[in-house]
Amino acid sequence: MPTPTTRTPEVSENDVLRAMFAARKEVFVDLLKWDLPVLDGRFEIDQFDTPAAHYLILADEWGRHRASARLLPTDSSHLLGDLYPFLCDGPVPAGPNVREITRFCLDRNQTAGERRMARNQLVTALAEHALATGITDYTGVAEIGWLQQILQFGWLSRPLGRPLRQDGRTLAALHIQIDERTIDGLKRGGVFEPLTFALFGQQELVE
Repeated sequence: MPTPTTRTPEVSENDVLRAMFAARKEVFVDLLKWDLPVLDGRFEIDQFDTPAAHYLILADEWGRHRASARLLPTDSSHLLGDLYPFLCDGPVPAGPNVREITRFCLDRNQTAGERRMARNQLVTALAEHALATGITDYTGVAEIGWLQQILQFGWLSRPLGRPLRQDGRTLAALHIQIDERTIDGLKRGGVFEPLTFALFGQQELVE
């Protein structure tokens, strides 16, 4: 069941999750052409969408998906540790206060300006959620262009190894430290933009 961290639109929890998984299919499968499993021809869902996964979801006033990210615990199965450990020069960061950010998704049905605003709001939500719940570190795997953006947001972030070519994409692992300096850093980077968000857990998606 979802655990709301702030007030969220009055819509069905299942509808919000369905909209997120549908948006992931539109972005990662239809647009970016990633080879990922698709459920019922509509939802992008993989082996890491388990009860251990949680989702930060930004929705508009009607509950329509704007942006979202999946958070995975790193002391169990996760993308960097299971599939891409070779992207790290040293051990893969892991622990009870470390979460992996995956499936950072900006809905395609927005203008460029709306997507940029949604990006800033989701980055801010990730920082605020971490500070509120005791998360001290985020990790992730990013394509090189996205990595360059992340490193310029103003928070303490660094690559964990050299970018490598994998499956037709140049990928890199990254680490983000979250502490009392994070919000000020995002403000200096011009990214801080708070907005209502909610933390959701996995549940049944199809009847």
